[in-house]
Amino acid sequence: MAERNRRTVRDLRRGNRARVLQRLYFDGPLSRQELGPATGLSSGSISNVVAELSAEGLLEEAGVVDSDGGRPRTLLRVAPDGGLLIGIDIGETRVRVELFDLSLTELARTERLLAQHGYDVERIVAHVRSGVADVLRDADADPRRLLGIGIGVPGIIERDGPEGPDGTRGAVVHGQTIGWRAVPFEQLLREAVDVPPEVPLFIDNGAKTLGQAEMWFGGGRGAGAAAIALIGSGVGACVDHGDILDEDRTSLALEWGHTTVQLRGRRCRCGSIGCLEAYAGAEALRERWREAGGPLPEDADDETALAALLAAAYPGRRGTPDPVALALLDETAECLGAALADLVNLFLPERILIGGWAGLLLGPRLLPEIRRYANEYALRHAAARTTIEMGRLGPDAVTVGAATLPLADFLTRGGSRPEPGGSGTPPRTAVEAVRERHRTPVN
Repeated sequence: MAERNRRTVRDLRRGNRARVLQRLYFDGPLSRQELGPATGLSSGSISNVVAELSAEGLLEEAGVVDSDGGRPRTLLRVAPDGGLLIGIDIGETRVRVELFDLSLTELARTERLLAQHGYDVERIVAHVRSGVADVLRDADADPRRLLGIGIGVPGIIERDGPEGPDGTRGAVVHGQTIGWRAVPFEQLLREAVDVPPEVPLFIDNGAKTLGQAEMWFGGGRGAGAAAIALIGSGVGACVDHGDILDEDRTSLALEWGHTTVQLRGRRCRCGSIGCLEAYAGAEALRERWREAGGPLPEDADDETALAALLAAAYPGRRGTPDPVALALLDETAECLGAALADLVNLFLPERILIGGWAGLLLGPRLLPEIRRYANEYALRHAAARTTIEMGRLGPDAVTVGAATLPLADFLTRGGSRPEPGGSGTPPRTAVEAVRERHRTPVN
């Protein structure tokens, strides 16, 4: 009984710490007086938690504000140097690795370009290994300060893969379009990456990490429901319901690129026909532009080809738009609009955000037409309550979102450090795992 009580007290203490850290992270800086009603904790509990977290270097003062007739109140915030995070975007043109502090300020970055369709698993693992070593070295960072490494990858993530040599189970990636069949990616990375064994790895779908970044810091902030589309060489999406600290928040990665937009249509790289990705992904646009006679070198990659296509369609004041390029892009806008209408009808989002490197190139030109087609294909009432906008975080959004995976785990654990042998399985959603602690505040 005594041991059970000790565990309960420890868990309640951790829950109190988590409430304070999360509220300060997302809404800070705040004073101790503001933290009470924001967290549901008593002033005594706030004082104890703040003292603990400050002593551990996780909180710091952020100035003072005047109060109504009383003493000035000290503002608190999460200390940026309280830990380190690594975010990795395993995209389809490059592997990007970034090192962040707790405020998600970039400290170092490196990229590894991928040859066209260069998705050899061993090569990707080697890129991750060397990239992690490079950013730690460039920032002169101690790997023991790492709170975790988050990785965004294409494909479907299976959380509990086969048991590894150390008896643990890791994430397995099923990436049909990149030739990955049940790849035990977490185990491979754990064996290869030179970081302390207690540093957890968090692997999730790249569209979902993009969505998490936009929901936390970008165009999705404050939305009750949002869909975020990732358009790169391939196409993906995620749907988020609930605010950041909503106890009922859910997040779902979608294989949106493999929904059908054309019966008996083009062959998709997944093997099916008529998929959205076969029309709107940058790889497909490169092939369609070449088939239409577009002037492309044989070895042109997806980024070069998309830039050439846009330049042909929109050459500026002195040029003449290429009618074939314009027609191809209009068809692309219609496919995207129709597919976004499916998201509108199925999930009733308040906002739809378009991101990914190709989406950021296409969006400024095609957004008005994408909206028009989406309104034509969607139910009128649902479409009237949905806005379609560009994502706000730019090409680094997947990397930032990947870094939020260990950050969310750290906040959920109330700032406690990872333990040796701990699992790197992400919380059910970014902050959803705090729901039980939010139900019954402990004073």
